[in-house]
Amino acid sequence: MDTFLGIDYPTLWFLVVGALFSGYAILDGFDLGAGAWHLFFRKEESRRIALNAIGPVWDGNEVWLVIGGGALFAGFPVLYAAMFSAMYIPFMLFLAFLIFRAVSIEFRSKEPMLWWRRLWDINYCISSVMLAFLLGVVLGNILQGISIGKGYEFEGNWIEFLNPYSLLVGLTTLSLFMVHGALYLAMKTEGRLFIKITLLLKRAILFFVAAFLVTTAYTFFKVPHLSDHLNAHPILYIVPLLAFLSIANIPRLVSKRKYQLAFLFSALTMSLMLILVAIELYPMLLMSTINPAYDVTIYNAASSVKTLKIMLVFVAIGAPLVGLYTFFVYRTFWGKVKLDDTSY
Repeated sequence: MDTFLGIDYPTLWFLVVGALFSGYAILDGFDLGAGAWHLFFRKEESRRIALNAIGPVWDGNEVWLVIGGGALFAGFPVLYAAMFSAMYIPFMLFLAFLIFRAVSIEFRSKEPMLWWRRLWDINYCISSVMLAFLLGVVLGNILQGISIGKGYEFEGNWIEFLNPYSLLVGLTTLSLFMVHGALYLAMKTEGRLFIKITLLLKRAILFFVAAFLVTTAYTFFKVPHLSDHLNAHPILYIVPLLAFLSIANIPRLVSKRKYQLAFLFSALTMSLMLILVAIELYPMLLMSTINPAYDVTIYNAASSVKTLKIMLVFVAIGAPLVGLYTFFVYRTFWGKVKLDDTSY
């Protein structure tokens, strides 16, 4: 099999797709988390400040989702087809909430009426919560396995995606995003709003720790296949250990009011947890709960090697450009939020 730097192309694309979705989770994670807190802010000025904290960056963050989805389709079309047919409803809901959230951000400030702004505030908050939750639901189903049958066709029922494990992963994802979002807002605000956010942040950390521990325990007892690779290669336990240490470091840094460092460790926590997911799955992409013969792997789901080589060139050009754009935007809008006539 052809290789690149000693790595076969399906494995390389597994890493590329994982890196792109990790970037999306870290970047869009904090603005989804910030949106989930929106209705906790009572004053109009507080809501505007919170909205403008993510205003310059939210649409750019979603570019990572588009790139990740495109890379998934190009690299693993069989997975793309099997996963979307199996989880059509959560993906359609995700798309709907993605649209409503964008509309809410853009429409909110177009009219001065109180009812108008409240309508879009509610829509924005609910959409942000549901987007974070649905991402976790999809991840939970991927980890647990889906009723994939012959020809990689979905043979389950339409509500199979709503199972206890996926709901737990959904809550854990939401809670982590809320911590991530509160940390970002703490960096961007000041005064009374900053004080309120720091109080909400402490609650979010408790929510995340509780959800994380319950989900971890459920995984250990009810989804044991996810620890097979760790047990086979004990050195890999360094990843969950680092994740635990990273999580523990967040409240320590918050107590010292080092919010920027806490934000970095929140992002590191996401990265380590997604690396753990990759370790647990590889070379699996989608496990069949019907028959192991129908498992979707990086090898039976991948495009031709020629296609992977060509698309790798586009990734090598496009990903750094998106990275530079992201850096430029964040560098330009660094600092505390100040409202003016151009604000949302």
